[in-house]
Amino acid sequence: MTATPPAAPDQHAAHPAPDPDAAHPPPDQAAAHPPPDQAAGLRREWQAPFGVDVPLTLSPHRRGGRDPAYRVDRAGAVWRTSLTPDGPGTLRIAAGQGTLVTGQAWGPGAVWLLDTLPAQLGARDDLSGFTVHHAIVGELALRHPGLRVGRTGRLFEALVPAVLEQKVVGVEAHRAWRILLGKFGTPAPGPAPPGMRVFPPPRVWARIPSWDWHRAGVEGVRARTIITAAAVATRLEQALDLDPAEADRRLRSLPGIGPWTSAEIRQRAAGDADAVSVGDYHLPKTVGWTLARQITDDAGMLELLAPYAGHRYRVSRLIELGGTAPPRRGPRMSVRDYRAI
Repeated sequence: MTATPPAAPDQHAAHPAPDPDAAHPPPDQAAAHPPPDQAAGLRREWQAPFGVDVPLTLSPHRRGGRDPAYRVDRAGAVWRTSLTPDGPGTLRIAAGQGTLVTGQAWGPGAVWLLDTLPAQLGARDDLSGFTVHHAIVGELALRHPGLRVGRTGRLFEALVPAVLEQKVVGVEAHRAWRILLGKFGTPAPGPAPPGMRVFPPPRVWARIPSWDWHRAGVEGVRARTIITAAAVATRLEQALDLDPAEADRRLRSLPGIGPWTSAEIRQRAAGDADAVSVGDYHLPKTVGWTLARQITDDAGMLELLAPYAGHRYRVSRLIELGGTAPPRRGPRMSVRDYRAI
């Protein structure tokens, strides 16, 4: 780098329905100020050896249209905050000409964020063995050639929002995320868009009182899962160096972490292209309808995805981006508000 100054509650989790403004969000109004001075902070240019769609690749980390840890400015650059091993940091990632990507970072974690920039954009994403077995999958891959499966290297940071999304709709989970980061996170270093916050350390999550969980709309089961994970967060981070099966086993050994939550964490933190979200509310139906024009359950989805072993998350992600869902025949999930209870 060249830098200058009981059963897991998610067993049948409802994958949050996307916010209307999250799939193709407009530039954040709070991030509408001009791009920062190119001499500010630390800077790195990376010539990617492949085409990469920066906003699309990073979009799984966005938790709703008003995520305080993720913004997109008018220039199309992505801003992310993170609590790195070196401390809090802010990262701005912008695509340049061709495959050139420019990163700028601020705060104690700036060097770490720039060092891991390629991995975040899929440098460790191995496409070998990815063979198209359905015409629609080939069409979607051609439609999204810049999609990569990136790796943040921050497991607990992926765990908390995944737990918040267990068995609830997206609006409810994203509201809780905003409230908790707003109160317990720290201001983003550098010239970040107004309102951006940095994920608090595990010891802070472990000490959040019950009334603040309640005010955020998080009931006791999800709160206890996060508090329990916070107590062993250092050991959990070591799962990033394990093979996928062992990482999954370690995560699921925690009360409240089931197959869905484990997959959602590994997709983002470890860049596991095979971590399919079993237990999702919408995904089996969408995969079944897209690939076979039939409504399937988890077992049916896994059977359809079996030819893509090693790349099942990659294929399910493509299907989420451009697949088709079966006609709705029932009511939508309602938005609950535990704060009123």
